[in-house]
Amino acid sequence: MSAIETAVIGGSGFYQLNAFENSQTQTVTTPFGDVELEVGTVRQALAASDKHPSAMEGSHSKKAAFLPRHAKGHKVPPHKVNYRANLWALKTLGVKRIFAINAVGGIGQQCGPGVLVVPDQIIDYTYGREQTFADTLEGVESHIDFTWPYDEPLRQVLLSAAKAQGDNMLANGCYACTQGPRLETAAEVQRLARDGNTLVGMTAMPEAALARELGIQYASLCIVANWAAGLTEAPIAISEMMAVLNSSTAKAQRIVHQALISQL
Repeated sequence: MSAIETAVIGGSGFYQLNAFENSQTQTVTTPFGDVELEVGTVRQALAASDKHPSAMEGSHSKKAAFLPRHAKGHKVPPHKVNYRANLWALKTLGVKRIFAINAVGGIGQQCGPGVLVVPDQIIDYTYGREQTFADTLEGVESHIDFTWPYDEPLRQVLLSAAKAQGDNMLANGCYACTQGPRLETAAEVQRLARDGNTLVGMTAMPEAALARELGIQYASLCIVANWAAGLTEAPIAISEMMAVLNSSTAKAQRIVHQALISQL
């Protein structure tokens, strides 16, 4: 079996990896619990048709991993995701880089429903989550640098992949990570905007920080599902959010596949 150096973590609406020619379920045991994920083969060429992702060309292939963040069936809420187990499992497989998919609300003027964003910053508003592997300090090396929470070369891979596919994507954004699972109030969104956030979601942290602790490159592709609370006159409708995610996922799948190809 070839090494598994690249993984995709799927969020809301991104429940499978179309880039796989075939896949099998694998359970990885970690000190923090068992993790079920998919391991499959990624072909060098994109799908011949978006409707038939298995019809691929090219003879070279490599293994990759796909981990559904909320587990199969979207059963685990954001504040209950076992982030430490997930990241440890990927490290156990030998993963060196992660493309994370996040469904978010839009705050910035350019971040309307259906827009794809590759953020470059995070502000963490979560609480009560297991935030680190460093339960005890082992010297100053336990304090990781987190100035730039997303790996810049890997962000550029996503941006180049979008360009190669002819898809538009915002190259910068600040992700406000809130606790969930409820959505925010209008006043909270106003505060997030004042803080400089352009996106709001519930799963970037501690995922990004844990990846950094393990030395894994980490970048995110955010799918804007809705305008954040209070930015439109109408209340947020979950059915409309899911409709936007469903219509945007095919584009995200193409970009992720192109990004995976670039890592073969």
